[in-house]
Amino acid sequence: MATATESPPLPERTVADLLAALGNVPPNRILLKGPLGKATEKDVVEVDNQTGRAPELIDGVLVEKTVGYLESLLAMALGDYLRAFVLPEKLGIVLGEGGTLRILLGQVRVPDVCFISRDRFQGGKLPKAPIPGLAPDLAVEILSASNTPGEMQRKLRDYFAAGVRLVWYIDPPTRTAEVYTSVDKVDTLTEDDILDGCEVLRGFTLPLSKLFAELDL
Repeated sequence: MATATESPPLPERTVADLLAALGNVPPNRILLKGPLGKATEKDVVEVDNQTGRAPELIDGVLVEKTVGYLESLLAMALGDYLRAFVLPEKLGIVLGEGGTLRILLGQVRVPDVCFISRDRFQGGKLPKAPIPGLAPDLAVEILSASNTPGEMQRKLRDYFAAGVRLVWYIDPPTRTAEVYTSVDKVDTLTEDDILDGCEVLRGFTLPLSKLFAELDL
């Protein structure tokens, strides 16, 4: 597991090249704190302290995560279902949309929801660092309007390169979910299907109709 806290220097390139490497995220989500491409985990913590919302750190660039109230609603609901399954068996922990994790060298990601098994904690103890060097077993992203296909594909590659075993992309407008067990292996579920924990959370099931019913209150 990588322990460095600073991002490797970026090669010289244009802003267009930089945006492309980040998955063509909208420029208004790029935070300018210090020289572009030189941001560090310290900057992530400072932005979090100032705004209450930690950005992601990608290739030395701070990228704001946009989470609307509907996305947050689904994230909280899904987190509750996961906690109800995980905690009684002491399988690990479930983090919400503020859980900053250094999953790779220079890469800090903030899944909307994630599960980290007990086996991933050194000595069985929770790390005290504000940004621990940990990759989750399950990472969940609730898609928002500003997410680009390139951004989510880049994030998918990073997750699996870091050792994530299962990724769920939940899309509120279409009420669908993409279940990835590898970068190129995906099942697309509709509201009539059941979300399954697969090998990561054996026995966990959740009808998507039950999750998306949160949007109908």
